[in-house]
Amino acid sequence: MGHTVGKDAYRKLGRKIDNLSCRAPWNDALYAILKELYSADEAEVAIKMPYTPCTLAQIQKGTAYTSDKLRTILDGMSAKGLIIDFWAGSDYRYILSPMVIGIFEFTMMRTGDDRKSKEWARLFHDYMHGDKSFYQSNFGPGKKISPLRALPHEGTVEESEYVEVLDYEKATAIVEQADKFAVGVCSCRHEKLHLGTKKCDVPLELCTTIGKSTDYMVRHGVAKSAAKGEILDNLARAKEMGLVLCADNVKEDVSFICFCCGCCCNVLLGISEMGYPNTVVTSNYIAGTNTDVCAECGTCVEACPIHAIEMAPDGPPQIDDSICMGCGVCALKCTTGAMRLSKRDRRVLHPETTFQRVILQCLERGTLQNLLFSDPQRMTHKFMRAFVGGFLKIPPVKKALMTDTLRSSFLEFIQRGA
Repeated sequence: MGHTVGKDAYRKLGRKIDNLSCRAPWNDALYAILKELYSADEAEVAIKMPYTPCTLAQIQKGTAYTSDKLRTILDGMSAKGLIIDFWAGSDYRYILSPMVIGIFEFTMMRTGDDRKSKEWARLFHDYMHGDKSFYQSNFGPGKKISPLRALPHEGTVEESEYVEVLDYEKATAIVEQADKFAVGVCSCRHEKLHLGTKKCDVPLELCTTIGKSTDYMVRHGVAKSAAKGEILDNLARAKEMGLVLCADNVKEDVSFICFCCGCCCNVLLGISEMGYPNTVVTSNYIAGTNTDVCAECGTCVEACPIHAIEMAPDGPPQIDDSICMGCGVCALKCTTGAMRLSKRDRRVLHPETTFQRVILQCLERGTLQNLLFSDPQRMTHKFMRAFVGGFLKIPPVKKALMTDTLRSSFLEFIQRGA
């Protein structure tokens, strides 16, 4: 097959990916990525796949491929991280990978002499950092739901009878509650290594997958199985090195923890260089200085990975509350104990599950209708996507559904339907 091999086919593929949970605005850089990563057959299959997890038989209805040929194409796409396959009791289900977390990570986590890592690094950098369209579409005004959240380093929160650090906010508790782990190459540091802009001595292999997601990562060679003790050791190393811990932005069944440095991590650079603080959801804590014991040495300024702290002309360090993630790296490096994390005035609300995060993320980004009416081959679904999509884009409607008052009931309604 693969008879639609022109730029129009990749333009359709770009629209398909743009309609997932992470927006992927079209430009020449995106076209170059898609043309590099997807064969003509793979592009055609992706265009015709439903937006939600589906079986081989469901995908085959929209194509002219035999089941054997289609399975070969799907296996190849899974191996490249262009789709995610998972066992669902009696057969495999397939779902398209979004740009982030998905295509970028699964591409740049791969290593080996046969990989075109340097070329891939340049393509992704041109797309994400060539202009601000990618960050603007996903983390601009009104966007609060990110796939990642900052974890406060344990031991950096000010002890108080009014402060309780919950288990989902503790990296060690997340690890202790899980039974499967895998460790892989950090996609961001690997990208920066090939771009020649990696300034740190942080090891590449630290990024950790947890729980059920490890099956896909290990099966396709994206990561290697690891013991719980190794992950706990890496958490201790992260503390020593002053790395930011970023976890899956959910409370239940956290699927990954990233070990992020300020010079390489694209989400941290989204704050410090691109100017979008919502690339990472903050923890429920914020940095503060005890001026009575502060030595005004500037160590915290150097330690902050997103440049949220500055020394005042005459006085203690000043913290930019609008971008502070509450990660605690500054407190780790403070020699006098003056810098600590305290509870934010308003608690940050994190989605309970991955299902809820994806629903809220799609609602914010205007793509929820594709999950509700996911079959691209059915005219009724096409009509309903247009109708419901237009309704959900009405600002008062979207704002109402995201409020604390309606959000939980809306998510419950969607989950019952699913």
